[in-house]
Amino acid sequence: MPVPHDIPAETELWDAYAKSAFGAVAEPSFCWTQYAGHGPGPELLGSPKSVLEIGCGTGRALAHLAQQGVKGTGVDLSPRMVELAGQRWTPLGLHIEQGEVLDWLSTDTSRYDAVYSIFGAAWFTDPARLFPLVRERLPPGGVFVFSQPPAIPGAYGPQGMYKGGFAGRAMFTYRYSYRPAVWERHLLRAGFATANARTIDAPEDGHIGTLLVTAQT
Repeated sequence: MPVPHDIPAETELWDAYAKSAFGAVAEPSFCWTQYAGHGPGPELLGSPKSVLEIGCGTGRALAHLAQQGVKGTGVDLSPRMVELAGQRWTPLGLHIEQGEVLDWLSTDTSRYDAVYSIFGAAWFTDPARLFPLVRERLPPGGVFVFSQPPAIPGAYGPQGMYKGGFAGRAMFTYRYSYRPAVWERHLLRAGFATANARTIDAPEDGHIGTLLVTAQT
């Protein structure tokens, strides 16, 4: 059942998050997991000439790819994050826009060799609506890759998530969590030719792993 996303409220939430997420000294970096230097890198995207990051946040991953000669486009819900990332990375040739990802993808007419999300929009958007739109932006052989925390056992589907602590104004969004096989079914139903979802173990036993999902048209 669809959940009632309040986009203006979620925009305010991510603007508030931007204040703490974007460090002035942040360097370009690409990592699918929440552990620096752990797990695979951008090679999962293949050898793209162009990429789109949905929920690009600080833009550090896009900046890393731009340094390798990849044409990068990013979209993020937070105007503040887009402003900060644009100021920092525009000299690298990146193009970063503000928008709600479903609306933005519905009007975008570009094609990208790869689309990806690192703890970004693929975690916070209904996959039944998002994945077909991503599929339309990819050419034959295009790649879609995303990462996020794995689902807590028994807690599947859309789930409310408070941000900024449990006191003060109620600022919340929704995240989407499923078993790996369910993620694969969502992607195949959206028209992808192949899909693989797996969990990468954390570098330390007992710590939270990372769900990593790859699909190809």
